Amino acid sequence: MQHSQDRSTDYQENSLTLMGAVAMGTGVMIGAGIFALTGQVAELAGSWFPLAFLAASIVALFSAYSYVKLAHAYPSAGGIAMFLNKAYGKTAWTGSYALLMYFSMVINESLVARTFGTYTLQLYEVEENTWLVSGLGVGLLVVAFLVNILGNRFIESLSFITAFIKLAGIAILAFGGIWASGFSLENFSQSSGETGYGSFLGAVALALLAFKGFTTITNSGSELKNPHKNVGRAILISIGLCLVLYLLVTVAVGGSLTIEEIVKAKDYSLAQAARPTFGKYGVWFTVVFAIIATVSGVIASVFAVSRMLDMLTEMKLVPHSHFGMPGSIQKHTLVYTVVMAIILTLLFDLSRIASLGAIYYIIMDIAIHWGVLRKLREEVQANSGILVTAIVLDLIILVAFVAVKARTDVLVLYVSLAGLLVIFIGEFLLIRYGQKSVEH
Repeated sequence: MQHSQDRSTDYQENSLTLMGAVAMGTGVMIGAGIFALTGQVAELAGSWFPLAFLAASIVALFSAYSYVKLAHAYPSAGGIAMFLNKAYGKTAWTGSYALLMYFSMVINESLVARTFGTYTLQLYEVEENTWLVSGLGVGLLVVAFLVNILGNRFIESLSFITAFIKLAGIAILAFGGIWASGFSLENFSQSSGETGYGSFLGAVALALLAFKGFTTITNSGSELKNPHKNVGRAILISIGLCLVLYLLVTVAVGGSLTIEEIVKAKDYSLAQAARPTFGKYGVWFTVVFAIIATVSGVIASVFAVSRMLDMLTEMKLVPHSHFGMPGSIQKHTLVYTVVMAIILTLLFDLSRIASLGAIYYIIMDIAIHWGVLRKLREEVQANSGILVTAIVLDLIILVAFVAVKARTDVLVLYVSLAGLLVIFIGEFLLIRYGQKSVEH
């Protein structure tokens, strides 16, 4: 017989404050945005890469509109899973789109974990080693799991403290880099080579990952104080803070390094940018803040993502097995989330992890806007013009990104397609034939 505690969730109403939610959102965004994606975006956008982050913030703001409207109407610890359920009902479409978001966030965790490993190795004079990077990333994910076991209060306190440390530290690096470069924009005036509109739009799709962390805030809606107002406030504050920070950092990096140098060191471009300006001490300073940003980012992401999977389990849109583990479903989903992130960390490099995350996230994002437009627009009092604009923007950058990858790394598209087929076929079979949970 299944014990009641094994089927229960463990949410604490009013356990997250507005500033705690902002800290969580910025924690996830900064971990993925600044340290993991600056070099990746510069590789596609060339000297236009600061503008790619600016354009991505505009796309993110249009995207945020739907999430804010939904969160105000239906605050839930399941966030996006609940939103999709409202729009599409308890169907395979709901489960499939929700799993796309879930996996995009797990992919984000592995992206940040590998970034942690890459930057940590810059403290030592060792050649870049894939297994060392993977091993350090796996270690971080295990630590994130242990911290999440401690509960909301500890995570909020940790996120709040590290958010201020990250914002202050990265701001110091950015202003220092800009000042040391003599406020020169010479590198940005250089030709971007073969960079065209298609590559730039593809870079915007990748840069969007630097802002998607705002969705983690919606996954804690029922735990946030005054969620009908504070979810929207937390999302807008988080996006605004990160945009200012990203623009400062990209200008500082572009002032210190040429585009070719940024691309060559794309997995650790901020540390490389600190080297000519501040020497080895600047590198150490940068790496320390990279470690703080990635550690807190993974912890906050695991916190939110595991709750989303928990909600899907409660809605019976994904099968669940305890595998002999004690405790609540929430604790089990923590295990599943971390294990999947570890597997991705071991299998893929930074570029491919980021590409997979971008494709899955944008598809899911379109589904959210379409669901609101077709089913919930009047109920949540959403503006159809804004919803249509959000869909069009997503489609433009998705098509551009797929076109870029078709030319440069078609394997990413094959893996993405295989994942999509598994998710959608699996969900349709589950809904059609029913779920038979395996309980141990």
